[in-house]
Amino acid sequence: MSKQWIIPPPSPDVALGVTRWRTIPIVAQVLINRGFSADGNTDGFPADQFLNPALKDLHPPNLLPGATRAAEILQEAINAKSRIVIYGDYDVDGTTGAAILWHALRLAGADVSVYVPHRIEEGYGLNRDAVRRLAADGARLIVTVDCGITAVDIARELSETDVRLIITDHHAPGSALPNADAIVHPTAEGSYPNPGICGAGVALKVAWALGQRLSGSARVDARFRELLVQLLPLAALGTIADVVPLLGENRIIVTHGLRTLPQSPLPGVQALIESAGLRGSRIDGFDVGFKLAPRINAAGRMGHARLAVELLTDADAARAKEIALYLNDHNRKRQAVQRSISEQAMDRIERNDLACDARRAIVLAGEDWHAGVIGIVCSKIVERYRRPTVLIAMSSDGNGDEGQGSARSIEHFDLAAAMADCDEHLLAHGGHAMAAGLRIAGSAVNAFTEAFVSLANNRLTGTDLVEKLRLDATVPLTDLTMSLTDSISRLGPFGSGNPKPRFASDWVELAAEPRCVGKAGDHLQAMFRQNGTSIRAIGFGLAGSAEELKHRRRCRVAFEPMVNDFNGRRSVEMQIIDIQFP
Repeated sequence: MSKQWIIPPPSPDVALGVTRWRTIPIVAQVLINRGFSADGNTDGFPADQFLNPALKDLHPPNLLPGATRAAEILQEAINAKSRIVIYGDYDVDGTTGAAILWHALRLAGADVSVYVPHRIEEGYGLNRDAVRRLAADGARLIVTVDCGITAVDIARELSETDVRLIITDHHAPGSALPNADAIVHPTAEGSYPNPGICGAGVALKVAWALGQRLSGSARVDARFRELLVQLLPLAALGTIADVVPLLGENRIIVTHGLRTLPQSPLPGVQALIESAGLRGSRIDGFDVGFKLAPRINAAGRMGHARLAVELLTDADAARAKEIALYLNDHNRKRQAVQRSISEQAMDRIERNDLACDARRAIVLAGEDWHAGVIGIVCSKIVERYRRPTVLIAMSSDGNGDEGQGSARSIEHFDLAAAMADCDEHLLAHGGHAMAAGLRIAGSAVNAFTEAFVSLANNRLTGTDLVEKLRLDATVPLTDLTMSLTDSISRLGPFGSGNPKPRFASDWVELAAEPRCVGKAGDHLQAMFRQNGTSIRAIGFGLAGSAEELKHRRRCRVAFEPMVNDFNGRRSVEMQIIDIQFP
């Protein structure tokens, strides 16, 4: 399906932005597109702070509802020498958040351990049997990380015992809140200036609040301050991996976390960097999202996430290297399983015409699918077919009586609301507007499928199904210089809420015959010319456009500027996103 290009008109404030922000016109236009005002009047995060994110601009923990109370309870538990158990989650956000809190509590002298549920056997969130075992084993304070905000029944059961409960989470709360001793959440019981904070970010704020409490001052002592700075890379990993908006406070955490990540004193982080082949490199958001995070996630997807937690907590250098190699192997296995499920799912979609206009959502279940991988496949299907998608991995014990599902969505279709509307067909569900998880009985899959597809048919229009390609400006090829790419780099780190700038060319013509390159010949390589300026271009996965490009000769290109370093020579090229023909 053709993409719809959306290009804002040139702003009359570009010249003012160039002066105010000391940048070039194209970057000033990008900042204006991001909602920053060139005259300095803004209700949100000002562009000056965006361009120069500083740790001093982090919100103090007392602004996060529940953080101060949680720190009080933690201090009481430490003083009483009570056993504290951090109950984390199995994804990157959950494991890094649990590690952050573990390091802070260990520095404070606490008796603390981490428990992470098994993704397939126990599922997401507080597991009743696991909580009972922890209590029986002597836990007197359970602190959740990145989960628990919907655990109303389990919290009620704990409230009738002598085990205290602190919930730290950022997911959407249900209609009722758990009866916990403290709830640390950006929106559940108040409002926080950064509602898009992730679970690891919430854990960092609780650690900061604990440091203040133990220091007896809003300014933490030198030891705790040093630790908090060392924990920023973990918070950055969780923030990037959880795909929360990289704006405001999140941008500060990620900027400083990435900057100090290569020098992290944690043996596990160094082993992870080594296993990903990033030793000695400048690590950016792409490296985290596509190299480091998948390795951490591989523990929970293909095995047990406790290994990822061990890697980021008390593993020494030798053990960290051993775990990192193990995760590397698991990540390769995950990739193979992912390819297999993707091929099966897309084959079923094509054979059964499940992406037709009469079905504006996709629901598929498979008995041999791995529950730890279907979320990634879901994202690939959404990217290809532009429909909310639910994939369900049915139990493999032969009777197929229960399944675990992952869901991903598109703009204008709130998954959390849709799951609530389909609640009668589900055993459990939770998540965000764009990503969710569920448990379902095998007998309910067909009814859920029709209910979910019906909701999508009613709530999505044909226009919603067309991918919107938002471009920042139309740029002549003569402007594609190293100065431009250097100026654009100041806008990073890039990710959700702050995408890498994309531009459109005006009409360009072929300067050489396009070629299909890559091992599978699925990438497009071309050379474009405009007004005497020629530039190389590469389109990953766009080999299918080669023949039409040869025939048409003229086109417009949607692209990202990229720097090619070859034999010490740096040059600007175009990474093709899309092509429009006359």
